Amino acid sequence: MPLTMNKDVFITAAITGSGGTQNRSPHVPRSPKQIAESAIAAAKAGAAVVHCHVRDPETGVPSRRLQYYREVTDRVRGADVDVVLNLTAGMGGDMVFGGVEKPLPTAAGTDMIGASERVAHIAECLPEICTLDCGTMNFAEADYVMTNTPGTLQAMGRMMTELGVKPEIEAFDTGHLWYAKQLVTDGILKSPALVQLCMGVPWGAPDDLNTFMAMVNNVPQDWTFSAFGLGRHQMPYVAASVLAGGHVRVGLEDNLWLEKGVLATNAQLVEKACGIIEGLGARVIGPQEVRDKLGLIKRAPK
Repeated sequence: MPLTMNKDVFITAAITGSGGTQNRSPHVPRSPKQIAESAIAAAKAGAAVVHCHVRDPETGVPSRRLQYYREVTDRVRGADVDVVLNLTAGMGGDMVFGGVEKPLPTAAGTDMIGASERVAHIAECLPEICTLDCGTMNFAEADYVMTNTPGTLQAMGRMMTELGVKPEIEAFDTGHLWYAKQLVTDGILKSPALVQLCMGVPWGAPDDLNTFMAMVNNVPQDWTFSAFGLGRHQMPYVAASVLAGGHVRVGLEDNLWLEKGVLATNAQLVEKACGIIEGLGARVIGPQEVRDKLGLIKRAPK
């Protein structure tokens, strides 16, 4: 198979995520101010897109509070650097079963809300992009299931489209891509779509290159895709995605380390990704080129 290398690459910085990483590195931002400052630093380092979750400022535990999203949005939009804002819409679909012999009632950690509530902060903040996790899957924890039913995805997809916010389809396996294409066929999502290929997340698509290319080959040719790997595989996937024709994602949501024994900041991970991209002979593009490419609507600060 000949290389279809991407020559004009945008970097997404995934700033903090929803994993339990808040006590594993001092660089994982917690408060809205810290998250925004880390996003702004990543943008100055070369990220065209910043992907943001929010956390409780005191505990660092992932949160869905609208006021935190509002503060992050206002701080990023009011910064002295331009960047495309991408907010998660993945929270609120967490099901933790009570155990293999008595799964119901559900256990602590369950956070299940309706489609409208899952998109409430998107309607309030109107980011240029928001995520749509395009399927249900088991995660590494024994009885935790990320729940995204077809009905929920249809409802959320319609809301995002009506709001004029570009969904970033999060595909953790090939079946998620299959359903994403159905959402486009049904007119719920617009084509060409934007896809993030999530590699190596237990128990989704494993992060071997054969599986990665199977994912890439299931993305329609006129769609835009980006990809990431976890931990020590984050930077190799920068190269793999560019060589396969895609864009890249790095950041503390997926990897805490700059190198063995050295904890990273988001800006350092972006700088390292820039070096890999440019070393391959490609160009790192900025936020306005991303808007032009994806048809995004830039929102002014409130």
